[in-house]
Amino acid sequence: MDAVSQRVLEHLTEVEEAAEEVLSTKQQVVELDSRRNRNREALSALRTEDTEKVKVCFGNMFIKLPKLKTREMIQKDQEQLDKEINELRKGLKAKVNRLNELQAINSLFKR
Repeated sequence: MDAVSQRVLEHLTEVEEAAEEVLSTKQQVVELDSRRNRNREALSALRTEDTEKVKVCFGNMFIKLPKLKTREMIQKDQEQLDKEINELRKGLKAKVNRLNELQAINSLFKR
């Protein structure tokens, strides 16, 4: 393989890796956002619940906990999810910009 072909192959590999990083990050955001929505639903259900203790699922078992403690745990989880999602979105912007730069260079190879 000559030098030009090798360089084109390396560049295409670099573009593919950058695209994979963007897709992976987007998938992580979707998964965390889904979890955040489930927490939001749980908080809403807690507001309508009029008992002192509620059943909470941890892994494959249910535990009865005080309603206030459960609400606090879910709210802390919400805050952590918000933080993680925001960090991923900030990083995503840089990754998308990098991918766009690589694709612009890629268009120069096609000419």
